[in-house]
Amino acid sequence: MLLAYPFLDVLWSMLVFFVWIAWFLLLFHVIADVFRRRDASGGKKTLWLIFLIFVPFLGVFVYLIANSDDMARRSIEQAEASRAQMDDYVRTTAGSGGAAGEIEKAKGLLDSGAITQAEFDAIKAKALA
Repeated sequence: MLLAYPFLDVLWSMLVFFVWIAWFLLLFHVIADVFRRRDASGGKKTLWLIFLIFVPFLGVFVYLIANSDDMARRSIEQAEASRAQMDDYVRTTAGSGGAAGEIEKAKGLLDSGAITQAEFDAIKAKALA
């Protein structure tokens, strides 16, 4: 026996599922923003969370209307902070720039007399390989 599920019902089910997932993403984003706020006291955050939990549709839309500009500002600040942290990590991890950095360090050691010309040539060949 074939399982009959009309094409339009499949499309409708996909749309409902998509909207359902989008709703939860929006709800979790608003709840995360409530916790991220530094300008609100603990009591104010608690009232927003109670409002979001007990009247979720109205709560989310009221929160978005009341705090949309601040939400955008906090999201931008968080993205900039994450980017700055990643840039600092890359800068400290990358060191002085690969082969050119190694050759430059070796040249400094050669100029100071810490290594010989043969050792410098070996370091240079290894860095270029």
